Amino acid sequence: MTTEVLKGTDFKTLGEKKIGKVRDIYIQPERLILVTTDRHSSFDRIIAHIPWKGQVLNQVSAWWFEQTKDIIPNHVLAVPDPNVTVGKKMKMVPVEAVMRGYLTGVTDTSIWTRYQNGTREFGDLKLPDGLKKNTKLPTPVFDPTTKEEGHDRAIPTEQMVEEGLITKELLAQLKDTATKLFVRGQEVAAKRGLILVDTKYEFGTDENGRLVLIDEIHTPDSSRYWQMEGYEESITSGKEPKSFDKEFLRLWFKENCDPYKDATLPEAPAELIEELSRRYIQMYEQITGTPFVRGTLPIIPRMEANLKQYAV
Repeated sequence: MTTEVLKGTDFKTLGEKKIGKVRDIYIQPERLILVTTDRHSSFDRIIAHIPWKGQVLNQVSAWWFEQTKDIIPNHVLAVPDPNVTVGKKMKMVPVEAVMRGYLTGVTDTSIWTRYQNGTREFGDLKLPDGLKKNTKLPTPVFDPTTKEEGHDRAIPTEQMVEEGLITKELLAQLKDTATKLFVRGQEVAAKRGLILVDTKYEFGTDENGRLVLIDEIHTPDSSRYWQMEGYEESITSGKEPKSFDKEFLRLWFKENCDPYKDATLPEAPAELIEELSRRYIQMYEQITGTPFVRGTLPIIPRMEANLKQYAV
């Protein structure tokens, strides 16, 4: 089944446009119009467009913002369209709050890689030797990185303060808030048969210097989820827990081209695109506990109608 995908937008009446990996952001004096597209990014480029992905990400975020607004205010002013969030403009905090709940990961900055390389102290947590991959940490770890245009850096929190990226007081508030959000996320996910493994949060400050949650929260793109079912057996047998897996699409590209160097990439097989779309929808339904209602098509005319009131 083929369906329409939202590759990008070009709304002349919404203000200056900034293009992110997945979002088109329209900048207005007091607010941002955040349009979540169906772009799928990997290898530092767009590799495919996944039907309904943008709607899933936008609506999962909106759902989680609602679930956590008692912990911290968020930037959401309105969700006027399935793919759009209107957010209050904030001064961005240049620190990304990464929270980790399990000893896992494969990248250089992941907690498991660093543990394997001999690191035992992560934030306030000191781990013993001999732990297995994917085991639950005694307490969630606040493991922030810098948030920069070029490349985010994993540096000690003391260095973040020394470099003037953030004050000691705001960093403490960031840690406390991110930990509370993560614990809430784990509690809610557990009721849905999911384990929230790790995630990242972005924060801003409002005109009064108050901390506000921005960007997205607990989406399948910003967070790692495992299925609770079969988790214990996977630890015992040394297998990977069952997860929301997007890796199969990356692997197809690695096997069929050089995604880092080739100027033009081949088109991914339709069945792989459909399978990934199905998985995004499944994650939406499992996280929120509600059926996914597809937005009406065609997408652009629908969005134009829904965003008319936000013209500048």
